[in-house]
Amino acid sequence: MAIWKEQTSPRKEASPTQDLAPRKEEERQPAFSSGHEQPTRSHDLPARSKERDSKESLIAADLTIEGKIEGSGHVRLAGRFKGDVSVEGDLTIEPGAKVTGGVRARAVIIGGELEGNIEGASRVELLETGVLNGDLKAGSLTVAAGSRMRGQVAFGWEAEQQSESRIKMVTDSAL
Repeated sequence: MAIWKEQTSPRKEASPTQDLAPRKEEERQPAFSSGHEQPTRSHDLPARSKERDSKESLIAADLTIEGKIEGSGHVRLAGRFKGDVSVEGDLTIEPGAKVTGGVRARAVIIGGELEGNIEGASRVELLETGVLNGDLKAGSLTVAAGSRMRGQVAFGWEAEQQSESRIKMVTDSAL
């Protein structure tokens, strides 16, 4: 004997608005997929933080762009770019990507190829697939086995240059 009566509701047919409902996360496809992306291993590229992901611009693997990049965010290049890059954030050159031009960034991570000079970076990482053809001036340099470089290198002078500029400013203001 049942204390309550089960109620059954009549079946509704699917309405067109139900088809517009958002799909589950695993069903979603990336907005920009070239189909040519190389799988990246977790030890190939540095870990990305939430802050970095939220302010990072991407040039996809199947794009070739010529021009100039300037800004305050992070830039990830997976395609080909010809021109100067000047960002206050980080520049990541993915394996298989090529950049031809001068680079100014807080940190530069090279997994692809850079043909140009790097100036003013506080940190440069040359990954095992990385190639640098140009001069480098940075605070620190990390070089992985298997990477290649042709050019002049100056690193580790950042702190000394800052203290020299402070001393000069103090002596100039005292005059």
